[in-house]
Amino acid sequence: MINLSLQVFCNRIVAAGRITAEDVQALTRHVLPDGFTSRDEADMLIALDRVVTASDAAFGDYLVASVVDFAVWGERPTGYIDGDVARWLVGSLRNGSGPTPLAARIAREVVREAQASDEALIAFALAANRRRDDTTMPAPIRLAA
Repeated sequence: MINLSLQVFCNRIVAAGRITAEDVQALTRHVLPDGFTSRDEADMLIALDRVVTASDAAFGDYLVASVVDFAVWGERPTGYIDGDVARWLVGSLRNGSGPTPLAARIAREVVREAQASDEALIAFALAANRRRDDTTMPAPIRLAA
């Protein structure tokens, strides 16, 4: 079940079209002071990353840390990403159209933090980060003959 104040926060952010550092402060202090309590809350903020393209870097840092904390240390078995958690996380981060750069970063950091991860999440993290690297690499230089 979604925290009502989180729903109000997300509605306000979508209407504004951006996430500021002040918004992130409000999120951490008043909306989710104890972090995520459910997958639904994590899903909502992961989806917010897709919808709102203008966001302060603090939002990315917050979302990565919060998802890592919840997925690795809040879900059972603690410290491990099993098949169930991996399927949920991959589905949320992929969301049909492929991961955003922030979603790729989340996947990578979850795999790094966990003592062990299900192969589905590892494969997703590798593919997402490979895709990101492919799109950020400059075009090859062509030499004139």
